[in-house]
Amino acid sequence: MVRVRNLEGAVVWTFPKGHLETGETAADAALREVWEETGWNCEILPYRSHRYFMKARYKFKRKNVPVRKAVTWFLMKPLRKTGKKDDSEILQTNWFSLKRAQEKISYPSDQQLLKKLCQQ
Repeated sequence: MVRVRNLEGAVVWTFPKGHLETGETAADAALREVWEETGWNCEILPYRSHRYFMKARYKFKRKNVPVRKAVTWFLMKPLRKTGKKDDSEILQTNWFSLKRAQEKISYPSDQQLLKKLCQQ
């Protein structure tokens, strides 16, 4: 998980996420964002008949402008740490048990993700 300052200035724990670069698949973007934000190279694990684990859509405001976001979540296995966290965006990174992660998160989409993961 990553500890960041959100758009309102609050410090929160969440999961690495970002945007698609031109020509990039959601899976490629997920692996790149995790590496850029945490320094970890990971491998995506398949989930049932899908490559992704879950999709979420939500809205927020950035500088008073409504933004719609669609996020595709992947289950990943860490392979090795090859870099360092992105100091410009990420305050801290940490591994947590599922129970501890549920105590740390605040975003509804993260809560939904962990709830689904705990049901496995």
